[in-house]
Amino acid sequence: MKKIGLMSDTHSYLHPQVFKYFEEVDEIWHAGDIGNVELADKLEAFKPFRAVFGNIDGADIRIRYPEILRFNLEEVEVMMTHIGGYPGKYAPGVREILKKHPPKLFICGHSHILKVMPDPALHLLHMNPGACGQQGWHSVKTLLRFQLDSGNIQQLEVIELP
Repeated sequence: MKKIGLMSDTHSYLHPQVFKYFEEVDEIWHAGDIGNVELADKLEAFKPFRAVFGNIDGADIRIRYPEILRFNLEEVEVMMTHIGGYPGKYAPGVREILKKHPPKLFICGHSHILKVMPDPALHLLHMNPGACGQQGWHSVKTLLRFQLDSGNIQQLEVIELP
């Protein structure tokens, strides 16, 4: 079993309570728009860290992290990218990838809207953790925590940062 902390759209701002809420996780995943290398360094020093770059990220972030990250963990195939869309309205480049080889868990950011929903057509779960940075139109900063265990995605928690 692995406990995951999922975030996106920090835009160079790392809320101090992220460390409190992610204290018990095994890994932190970031779905893009990290903002700067210093923020990524702090998260990497805290926990094992996986990330993708977002549309605001510069060359320093793009060198370190891919646009699309695909991996298996606890028998769950995961695909993460920054601009991905939603079930029925996937981004054009992502749509073809998902149709050809759908993962069990598809994660994206970009919209600043927290959304977790199944895609029955592709038999996957879509997660967008919303945004936890200060830039953007969102009024609530959000994170997700969940567990992967023997092919199951479970114990999903939504965290609203003050």
